[in-house]
Formats: sequence, structure tokens, C-alpha cells
Amino acid sequence: MSELVYYDLKRSASMSPSLSVQVAREIGRRIVAGTFEPGTLIEDEGALAERYQVSRVVVRDAVKILVGKGLLEVRRGIGTKVRPRSQWMMLDDDVLAWHLSAPPNPDLLKQLMDIRCAFEPKAARWAAERATKEDVAEIEAACVRMETEKGTVENFIIADAMFHRAVLRAAHNEFLKAMEGVIYSALLVSIRITNKDPRENETSIPFHRAVYEAIAQGDADLAEELTQNLLGDANARLQAKAKPKAKRGKAKRS
Repeated sequence: MSELVYYDLKRSASMSPSLSVQVAREIGRRIVAGTFEPGTLIEDEGALAERYQVSRVVVRDAVKILVGKGLLEVRRGIGTKVRPRSQWMMLDDDVLAWHLSAPPNPDLLKQLMDIRCAFEPKAARWAAERATKEDVAEIEAACVRMETEKGTVENFIIADAMFHRAVLRAAHNEFLKAMEGVIYSALLVSIRITNKDPRENETSIPFHRAVYEAIAQGDADLAEELTQNLLGDANARLQAKAKPKAKRGKAKRS
């Protein structure tokens, strides 16, 4: 799954990015992938300008972008250093998207699922209590799209993401909007780790349909419980797939 799918889900601007943004993305991807490790200095301004065939001004602006995302810090007389992951703006759309270009990271997926399990069941409860007719129609449309999607895995994942986004928005809590990126990233990372078509899980779609019906009926308790079950089931399956197989020891001869 390409990070471009993430940007499409977020409906980011489609215009061509500036040179500074392009360079920031290239450096950012390398930081997230671990090529530039936390605590280390990246190349100086001149070297980066030569590497990417751009001016020093472009490099300077690119570094400013990454400083704003918490990935870099500039120290006069020392250089530009990669900051610890704990200081990154993990909910930033670019930081989440760049993880999709990095090697699959089961630990990242676990953390993303932890956040989803903490927030989405409550979002479903609030959706059952506050959803408008238009909100309910949008959730149903996403559910139907999941049920009828026979095309690519990418299209199914988009339909799945649209379902969860519709539930979040139906909760009418502005702070939950920041969680949309977590959902998209979790879904896309999970496919990279398991390398499996999510439609092969026969229980997934009925789970989503049940959540929709609970919200449509205004049953807040049931909506929360079903969403907890939905995410718990998905999390268990993903962790089982992502868990490295134990190495078998050599059998002793008798």
C-alpha cells in the first residue's frame, strides 16, 4: 500500500508540492525508516543541496518543515540532529504517511490499534446518540460499499476507512477528527504486515453491518460493545499474523 493512498483518504491537496516539500518528504521518509537514526546528525546544508540538486534555500526550508514536525532540531555550531521518536508529532499526516514507505513495523501497528481501541468504541456510542439522518446514511453507504466491493484490496481498504471515518464524524466531536489519520495508517500498515486480502476474514463485514445497525437504532450501549468487539477481533488477528514464529531448537538424538 502506497502512502499516496493515505493522502487520497485524507483528501490532501493534489497540486504539485514545492521543491522544499519534496525534499522534506525525502528526508522525512529516511528518518522514519531509520536511515537517519535518532540522535545522529544528518548531512550538512551543502551536501543535501548537492544530493537533491536544489539550492541551499530549498534545503533550509525543507529542514524548517521537519523541525515543525518534531523530526529534526538545528543547533548552531553543531548541525542538524534527528530528534527522538518520543518528540515526533505522530499524528501529523506526513509522519503517519511516511511510515507506509518504511519497513513494516509491528510495534507501530500495535500502538495504532491501542489508540483505535481506546477511542473508537466511545465514538460509536456518541454516534448512536448524536448522529443525524445524513450521518447514518453515510455510515450505511460505506458499509454497502464494503459488502459489494469486488475490485482491488486497495478499494476495499478505502471503503473500510470510509466506514470508520463516517462513525467518527457522526460522533460530532471535533477532537476525534485527529483520529482519522490513525485509522487510515493502521489499516494500511496492517495490510503490509499480514500481506493478506482483508475480505478473506468472513466475520469482518458482518461486524461492520452490526455496528451500523446499532448506531441507526440509537442503541449506544450496543454500538460501543460491538465496536470494541470488532476492533478486539481485528487486533487479535493482526497480532497473531505479525508475531514472529518461534525458532525450533534442534531435536536431541536419543
